[in-house]
Amino acid sequence: MSRLPETGALDLELEDGWLTIWFNQPEIRNPLTNERVNDLFAVCKAIHNRRDIRGVTFRGQGGIFCAGGDLKAFRTAFHGSATREDVVKLSLSGAALFDVINALPQVTIMAIEGAAMAGGFGLACVGDMVIADVEARFCLSETMIGLTPAQISAFVLQRMGPRKGRRVMLLASTMKGHEAVESGLVDILAEGPDSMDVEIDRVKAQVMRCAPGAVAATKNLILALPNLTREEQKQMAAETFAETMMSDEGREGIASFFEKRKPNWAED
Repeated sequence: MSRLPETGALDLELEDGWLTIWFNQPEIRNPLTNERVNDLFAVCKAIHNRRDIRGVTFRGQGGIFCAGGDLKAFRTAFHGSATREDVVKLSLSGAALFDVINALPQVTIMAIEGAAMAGGFGLACVGDMVIADVEARFCLSETMIGLTPAQISAFVLQRMGPRKGRRVMLLASTMKGHEAVESGLVDILAEGPDSMDVEIDRVKAQVMRCAPGAVAATKNLILALPNLTREEQKQMAAETFAETMMSDEGREGIASFFEKRKPNWAED
């Protein structure tokens, strides 16, 4: 089994088939620095084909999730020799990060405490489940500093829909827990770190009842179907169903149902 990569901007905890990725610079609000982005790429690449890792939680140390892009690095670029092409390249690297997290075959939880700003808001939007502290703050602050939400826009609209997505992207207003639930951004509210741990464990327990290969195949369907014609959707769905039906997981799942026992992936 391949090991997890060494990371400086992330702390990794792998326990009982679940990986927790901690952003570890709360003193500067856990921004998406170049080092953190590169570490996230490395971890996502390392775990993509690992079905022994059933899920991934993204969380920030120090009670702060993520402040978004590294504005200090942006300012340095403005004072340096950065060209328009350099900025385009930087933006595309951000897109690649959101894409790779969005496409992880494991179930992903975004555990939001403190604040999820700008790119941190974008990270929330690519999670399968978003659990937020009731006092957590969410803001797409880009227009207030003369920028656009750029590469996270598609994921904001995917998560919140066009009406509510437009509002948060254009107005740069701040939402807190209950409003974030009403907007469709947050799935579950927690009250404090202990409550956050409990809610994460509840989601983990449900995930562990599901077959990892079937989860991966279902996530692939979720991502692919909106971009296909109806005929292509039907064909892909049928082929995916046949593949899972004929797999070892499918055979085990059906056998366990009739034998009135847990399937082997759900054994204690």
